[in-house]
Amino acid sequence: MNTDLKRLQIKLKKKRIKPTYIRLKVLSYLENGQKHPHAEKMYKTLKKEIPTVSMTSIYNTLELFQKKGLIKPLFITGSEVRFDVIVSPHQHFFCQSCGRIYDLDVDSESFKRENIDGHKVNEIQGYFIGVCKDCLKKKKKGEKNEYV
Repeated sequence: MNTDLKRLQIKLKKKRIKPTYIRLKVLSYLENGQKHPHAEKMYKTLKKEIPTVSMTSIYNTLELFQKKGLIKPLFITGSEVRFDVIVSPHQHFFCQSCGRIYDLDVDSESFKRENIDGHKVNEIQGYFIGVCKDCLKKKKKGEKNEYV
């Protein structure tokens, strides 16, 4: 058996999730495919490999993974939900030009405190919005870029 497949099966079993074929494929896509994908992108990609997969199966799998703490939803763009397999605290950078989301490791004392102004902090969701370095390079080369 494929070692990556075996690793994914173990990961699902540890979270008490039955490792069905679709769940394994969704988890594999999340870990090895495009970073921070949205459900529709996953569906279109997996549909090529699994013609019987439905959008409902993708949504149900993502919901289950969220409930079990395997993934976190990201609501950065305002128009879609993206998904992140890195569930430890970190921030994100959203490029307004290409739409890509980057993981950031930003050090700040505010991110480390459990209490801020007397409030108990359970989770911090931070993100930055701008233009990524790749899009800035394209602009320097003279390529047209809508947001730069």
